[in-house]
Amino acid sequence: GFIEKEHGKGSRVTERRQTLGLLTVKGFSEAVGENVKTIFLQKPHHASWPEKLPFPPGKKELASDSIYFERLRCVGDTPVMLECNWFSAMELEGFLAQKFVEGSFFKTLSQQYLIEVTESEQELRALFADEKTADLLKIEKGSPILQISIKFSTSKPNLNIYSFLYCNTDKYPIGNIYTH
Repeated sequence: GFIEKEHGKGSRVTERRQTLGLLTVKGFSEAVGENVKTIFLQKPHHASWPEKLPFPPGKKELASDSIYFERLRCVGDTPVMLECNWFSAMELEGFLAQKFVEGSFFKTLSQQYLIEVTESEQELRALFADEKTADLLKIEKGSPILQISIKFSTSKPNLNIYSFLYCNTDKYPIGNIYTH
């Protein structure tokens, strides 16, 4: 998609597309910039840990329920990512009563709890969209999507955030540009 060929006119380099800087420890809103829209599909609530996470939670984390929330992330009106998150319920007292600071989970951790994300481990897989994901991302069932599994480590011992991101990269590719 970087070179367009037109019969009788030759080839030309296309304009570079905006990328979603998701391969950093920044949150979606900070990585993408303005024009971000977030829709809560499931507000934060107590839940059981999922059976399979690529980065297994520790024994101390598994000793309590998780807090789970699910959001659809859009650039303008275009849905680009389904986000599913879990973390230990015992580590953030009063979290369920909090509203996210400026709609950002990471800003809420930082400003309300003085907790920073310090690093992340990631695993990327190409999948075919199931019916639910395809419907949410407004694509056909079976369309290719990118699944990014992430374990975010934080400045608070025993608080890790586990995320599955299901991305439609058709219009917005995933990138890792980070400037501070």
